[in-house]
Amino acid sequence: MELEVLGVRRQSPLDQVVVLLLDLVGRRLLPIVVGLAEGTAIAAAHSGAVPPRPMTHDLLVATLRSTGVDLERVEIVALIDGVFHAELVLDNGERVDSRASDAIAVAVRAGCPVLCAPEVLIESGLEVEEHTADEEVEEFRAFLDTVSPDDFVAGDEGPEGRRPPS
Repeated sequence: MELEVLGVRRQSPLDQVVVLLLDLVGRRLLPIVVGLAEGTAIAAAHSGAVPPRPMTHDLLVATLRSTGVDLERVEIVALIDGVFHAELVLDNGERVDSRASDAIAVAVRAGCPVLCAPEVLIESGLEVEEHTADEEVEEFRAFLDTVSPDDFVAGDEGPEGRRPPS
């Protein structure tokens, strides 16, 4: 199942960073808790920010391309003991084991699809009500248009007191 990366959100009171992925066909939302560094990397790439020097995920994509290998897709393949496992699927047929957070950060930079095993979506996905899903997605996208990667480094509400929609 192909997922759309909606964005990254900092959750209080536990101060967790969550990547939100949406299965448009099955109407399931897949939240994945990630580290602050990975969340910032995903948020920066998702917003189109280009760092002055390549970050680690940029470096991986550039390295692959310089060797003539492209990233076809990322697959979230399993949930084991509460940890999401992913694989980078290369155009030469190779599969590379990855943390889901790193795989998503690389996928956003490479512009490739993020897929998820159906059993992972069934186990961890949250059903989205059909009549409000589009409104919630649009509200979250509007929030993402106003947030910057720096908002994930400051306190609970970001530097300007902005809070994501609830």
